[in-house]
Amino acid sequence: MVELREKIHSTAATGFDGELCLPFEMRQKTRLRTRLTSGEEVALLLPRGTILRGGDCLRAGDGRLIAVRAQDESVLHVVCRDATALARAAYHLGNRHVPVQVGDGFLRIASDAVLHAMLAGLGATVTPLQASFEPEAGAYGGNGGSHGHGGRIHDHFEDRA
Repeated sequence: MVELREKIHSTAATGFDGELCLPFEMRQKTRLRTRLTSGEEVALLLPRGTILRGGDCLRAGDGRLIAVRAQDESVLHVVCRDATALARAAYHLGNRHVPVQVGDGFLRIASDAVLHAMLAGLGATVTPLQASFEPEAGAYGGNGGSHGHGGRIHDHFEDRA
């Protein structure tokens, strides 16, 4: 089984030898047994805290370059009547530590019936979609895994096999 241990700058890559397509939940894992889109089994063995984004590139143990693609998944697309209402929705999601993708005039979160109802109660228009999900990395961990509470910075992501 080929091992994927190194994330490289995709601008350094000139061609790809394979593609890894995963939803966000799986792109947060640093230890994972999975398959390329070709069906080839691979082991993801990345440094703790690494989050893969669509467009990233991985170098396999045998030297091949593997493109990372964000798989479409069930998300809620949130729009509001104005910027204040959108900021209010973002505040309430952040207060619940929900990963949020911020776009031009919209928010996107993983599908969740309780959050759907909360957002609708705030006056947001919430539309279920199948789309890629690329939430914000977070203020404290440029890679998205950690943030602070009361002066402490800690990591919410665990290595899972």
